[in-house]
This record gives sequence, C-alpha cells and structure tokens, in this order.
Amino acid sequence: MDTQQVVLHMNHGTGDNSYANNSIIQKKVMREAKGIVEESIKRLYTIIPVHCFKVADLGCSSGPNALQLVSNVMDIVDTTTSNLNLKPPVFQFFLNDLYGNDFNSIFKSLPKFLESLEEKKGHKLGPCFINATPGTFYRRLFPNDSLHFVHSSFSLHWLSQAPKKVVNKENIHLTSTSPPGMHKAYLEQFQKDFKVFLKLRSQEVVAGGGMVLTLFGRDKTRDIRTVWTIIGTILNDMVLENLIEATKLESFNLPLYDPTIEEARKVIEKEGSFSLQRLEAVIMGWDANINEGVDENNKLDLNMRSQFITKQHRAALEPLLKAQFGENVMDKLFLRFKTKVVQLMEEKNLEFPTLLVSLIKNA
Repeated sequence: MDTQQVVLHMNHGTGDNSYANNSIIQKKVMREAKGIVEESIKRLYTIIPVHCFKVADLGCSSGPNALQLVSNVMDIVDTTTSNLNLKPPVFQFFLNDLYGNDFNSIFKSLPKFLESLEEKKGHKLGPCFINATPGTFYRRLFPNDSLHFVHSSFSLHWLSQAPKKVVNKENIHLTSTSPPGMHKAYLEQFQKDFKVFLKLRSQEVVAGGGMVLTLFGRDKTRDIRTVWTIIGTILNDMVLENLIEATKLESFNLPLYDPTIEEARKVIEKEGSFSLQRLEAVIMGWDANINEGVDENNKLDLNMRSQFITKQHRAALEPLLKAQFGENVMDKLFLRFKTKVVQLMEEKNLEFPTLLVSLIKNA
C-alpha cells in the first residue's frame, strides 16, 4: 500500500487541533455548492426512475461535515419527490476516503444523526443505509453503473502523488519563482489524475447521473496559494536553525495542485465522459469570511482570525508534515505560521478561488 494513502488524512478525534473542530471553511464550501447539488438531483429525477438512490461522497473526511451531504441530499429528494408526487426512495450512501481516515468517529456519530433525521422527517423518511468505502478515488471503488450521484468537496486538489523527478530543494510546492519545468510537472500530474478520476467515475455512474465537485483553484497567474509558500519558507528557516534535516526538506513536495478554471475545463472536455453543466469560481477568505454580517464592534481581531486560519490548516496538513519532519517540530512550525499570517493580513485580504463543477454522465 502507498505510504501516502496511510498518512494523508485530516487530524483525527475531537481535540483542539482536530479536523472535526476546524472545518468551518469546508462547511461553507458545501453551503456554497448546495444549490448546484439541488439542481443536479432535481434534473436527475426528471430523467431516471429512482427506487434506491445511490450516492457516493468521495473524500468525506470526518467530523460534522462528513454526514452533511447525507442530510442535504435527503432534504432535496424529500422536496423533489413531494413536488413530483413520487414515493420517497430508499437511500444508500457510500462514504469514501483514504485508509487513514477517521471512519470510527463517523460511525460513532450515526445513531444520534439517524435519530435526528427520524425526528425531522418522521414517516416520510425512507430506509437509509450508510456504508464506508475506503480507498483512493484514483482507482475503481464501485461496480459499473451503480451510482446516481457523486459528490466530492475539497478533495480533488489532492494529487495521487507529487510529481516525480523534480528538483525543488528550497520549496515544498510551486511559487511564482519556481522554474517553468516545475509548473509543467505539477500541471501534468493534475491532468493525469483528473482524467483518471473522470474515466473511473464514468464507469461507476449511470447514464444521466450527476457529479458535483469542489476544489481549490487559482486565477490565471502562475502564483499558487500563498499558504504553501508560507509553510515552505518556515521549513527553510527551521533547516537553517538545525531544527529539521535539510535532506527531509529537499525530498518533500506537497501532492497538491490548485487548477485554473480553464485547466479543469480542458481535462473535462478532453476526457469526454461527462457533459459540463456548470464551472465557476467562488472567492473565499482564508478565514472563511467569519466576520461576514457581524457588527463592527464584535468582529474578531487579527490575532483571533490568524489563530482560526492556523488551526484550519494544521488540521488538514499536520499528519502529512508530521510523517516527514517529525511530531516534535509541529508546534513550532504552526506558531510561526500564525505569526506570518498576521503579517500578511495586515498587508492585504487573504483570499482564494474555489472551483464549483457540475457534470452529467453522457449516455
């Protein structure tokens, strides 16, 4: 088994640095995409008879967001079937993530979750089966023509691996000063992985079935998100201070890529299994816009906002960084990260595009 598939997961449990307590950005992204999910499911119901509605959530992670799609889909189907005077279907949900994911915490939360659904839906609630499907979504996960709808939120920017045979000694990812060969290598890895993902899902999704995907994106410049640059800079400083070994930094590249809209569009159109319904970018703050709608007197200060941002990124990146550089430097690394985020926030708004993609499986 690929070692990366074991260490690439969010922080487990419910502690202060856990993903469960630091996934507000991901929740906001799901909220942004809910209208597109609703549009896709309503369309599906007009063309396909559905008796057992089968849904896969790829890259479900853990914590409160892991079951949010289940709740959203059941609400949408409930409204749709009522409006069309149809009988509610049986539901089967497949929660997928890599082997190191904290599936235990998801299933421990199921009794309370299902109880709340029964209280909310009552007699209108059809049977609902929830299963775990561990494994990489860059391989087959389901039988042919078995899924009606596939959802993946904030997962597809993770590559199957970092590009091989690239020299990137002083950085852990792309920067505006990285040589063109580095950018080419990362783009080609994204193109290869995204094409494989689409091809595999085309075998698993029924004709006319839908997919809604969200992932980190970027604008048309060569600059990749500053957060990766910050971490690379900190690691370089820690090498100079003999806190980590230079060889460990030289051999490490983050397996991430933030595509532009056009880069994503070209792969979808070239692969050809799905018709593109929507492809758009939503701009979000690094702090998930936590001050939106808040009275001026109650807004969080820079220190609190930077702490929020730091915990969000630590929850997502710490297992991978810890496996490479050791647990003993994590507190130092993220304390420095927080300091640099404060400095950046004093200079400019920290934002990134999120790509929202809606696809239909071709007949």
